[in-house]
Amino acid sequence: MLKLPVGELLELRRTAAGEVDVASTDASGPGRPIGQWDPHELEVHPAGPDKGSSGADGVRALSGYARREHDQVLADAVTAAAAGRSGIVVLVGTSSTGKTRALWEAVQPLAEKAWELWHPFDPSRAEAALEDLHRVGPRTVVWLNEAQHYLGDRKFGERIAAAVHQLLLDEERGPVLVLGTLWPEYAHDYLALPDPSRGDPYSLVRELLAGHTVNIPDTFDAAALAAATALAEQGDTLLADVLTRNRNGRITQDLAGAPELLRRYEQPRQAASRALLEAAMDARRLGTGLHLPQAFLTAAAADYLSDHDYDQLTDDWAEQAYAELAEQVHGKQAPLRRTTPRPTRRPPIPTTDASTIKPPPAGPVFRLADYLEQHGRTTRRRLCPPASFWHAAHTHLTHPDDLNHLADAAGDRHRLQWSRYLLQRAGDRGSTKALAHLAQIYEEAGDRDGAEALARQAADHGDGHALYRLADMRKKAGDRDSAEDLYRQAADHGDGHALARLAGLREEAGDRDGAEALARQAADHGDGHALYRLADMRKKAGDRNSAEDLYRQAADHGAPSALTRLARLAGLREEAGDRDGAEALARQAADHDDGSALARLADMRKEAGDRDSAEDLYRQAAHHGDGYALARLADMREKAGDRAGAEALARQAADHDDGHALARLALRREEAGDRDGAEALARQAADHGDGSALYFLAWVREVAGDRNSAEDLYRQAADYGHRYTMAHLAPVWMPDTYNRLWPYGLDPDGTPTSPWQPSLSVDQREHVPPGMV
Repeated sequence: MLKLPVGELLELRRTAAGEVDVASTDASGPGRPIGQWDPHELEVHPAGPDKGSSGADGVRALSGYARREHDQVLADAVTAAAAGRSGIVVLVGTSSTGKTRALWEAVQPLAEKAWELWHPFDPSRAEAALEDLHRVGPRTVVWLNEAQHYLGDRKFGERIAAAVHQLLLDEERGPVLVLGTLWPEYAHDYLALPDPSRGDPYSLVRELLAGHTVNIPDTFDAAALAAATALAEQGDTLLADVLTRNRNGRITQDLAGAPELLRRYEQPRQAASRALLEAAMDARRLGTGLHLPQAFLTAAAADYLSDHDYDQLTDDWAEQAYAELAEQVHGKQAPLRRTTPRPTRRPPIPTTDASTIKPPPAGPVFRLADYLEQHGRTTRRRLCPPASFWHAAHTHLTHPDDLNHLADAAGDRHRLQWSRYLLQRAGDRGSTKALAHLAQIYEEAGDRDGAEALARQAADHGDGHALYRLADMRKKAGDRDSAEDLYRQAADHGDGHALARLAGLREEAGDRDGAEALARQAADHGDGHALYRLADMRKKAGDRNSAEDLYRQAADHGAPSALTRLARLAGLREEAGDRDGAEALARQAADHDDGSALARLADMRKEAGDRDSAEDLYRQAAHHGDGYALARLADMREKAGDRAGAEALARQAADHDDGHALARLALRREEAGDRDGAEALARQAADHGDGSALYFLAWVREVAGDRNSAEDLYRQAADYGHRYTMAHLAPVWMPDTYNRLWPYGLDPDGTPTSPWQPSLSVDQREHVPPGMV
């Protein structure tokens, strides 16, 4: 006797009879080979167009699969079925938690064993199941996705449960595997003990499911998130995207809802719905908080509409649009949903900055779906919001953080008038940051008394750094005495960075002991960078021994880190001719995931003319994750004539958050006469966060006498919000062209702003000496 389970004995008998051959499978049974099914036919939600693999929109894609605890239960059931034992597993979870995808992944081993899958669906799920369950043969997966349509059917549900139960017990028809999914509310209804007064409508269903349901959590736990992160790092763009925006572990819901959210944005029932979404997208990408006031969104939406669509608005347009956007998609997500912010509960502190106290919102607030927020950040990054957006922000937003962020965004885009008004409104709301920023503006305008008054007001409210920034401006202007006085005031307000600046001034004045004392004092206040900067000054002056000693002291103060010290020391060793010692220190830093030391060493080798050694070190640095090294390699490849290799490396660097590589490549193409290629690369660099490429390209065109093309590029750079340039790109000092071209700024539509006279608000006037305004 073999003493095997009955199911395995039957499987052996069929094997001996040749019944396991695919060609001899019972052709009259329902279903078809698992390998012939598309997962979407079985209701696995697509995760969005997969542009990474096919390069074309419209391809329904699946992300990589991160296993969770319930997957092991399914794997055990599949293993048992493959060994000849029939079984049933029903996954229970809320919408879009990955139930159906888990079933699909689980049955793949059975596809290799020539199993079939049957999905009863037509003419209705319940009718199809009841009609053909008796025909199911061995080695079949019965797919009961959304099992409430089968087991909960008022007419057929109990009969289907009885038929499935009989199928599982029929050894002649096994092995079979029944897989299903249910929402928690249905599982509760089916498994709950009946009320005697109301009968027992699910007695057979309850018997079938008892002990065979498995709960799926709504969120990924730490292990699942780690698995998803690993897949993203291996090139899964869908998972990489969702992990960048998802804050609560609801990964599957985000993936499942993304395609429908995008469709709802691109194909709304009314234009006003899209206008509200675009206003919300712009607000979030420019820095406002999650909770957007309805009054702000409604007012902002006006200029997002064409003249035709604006004329079609009805009195209740806003009510209709908000209702449309509140309708949920998979994963219980809505494009724009009403939300209730939790109140802030902190102990009252007398010195609390007023700008950190968030007042309760006035009126309803809404939250944009995370997927649409990310979509807006990528598709709308080249656009400056229209006038209605800025006006609505100034009129309806009240929290200083929101106002400050939008003021910065307006300033970066050279929308100077709106930037000033938003700053003043933030200052009126108690923002020390706004006051400090206004102080800089007044300093640049030549109003020193007004600037100091605003900086001291900010310092009195806890922002001593305002005095520090003002001191920097005085130092840059050559007024060292006034700068030193302001640095001391900032230090008195607790700004350790000011002590570091004072140390630098003392060093420049020849007071080395005083400089070291101040630098150590700054380090004791948490600014270890002071010792580094002092070490840099000694190194520049040729005093390597003193510099090395200061680098070591800085590391002992914990800042920036021992790795930075190793990198600096490697540079000193290289300059001293100790190449082996330099490389050893740089590799020691790289072993701790700091490839920048190798990159700096490569720079030195390159400057010394040792290009082969430099390229080898750049590659080592890139291997340790240094995107800067990839950019340098791209530059070397371009100069060597390998344009394709250079572009590939530049894109690789951009993927590592270094858009400067594409910017440098754009300038190289411009120098070679490839204007179209240069512009294309400059825009790609801007899309990766470095809009300075457009600015430099404009400057090159202007120098060449092409003023029209230059001005167009300057305006594009302004719309990206990247005003400030990178010194390593510029062949000479770059002038502030924005202020030269448009001294009063730009209007939101890009036309030059008419002359206007800025002024302080009433609240700010109370703190400014007479005659300032």
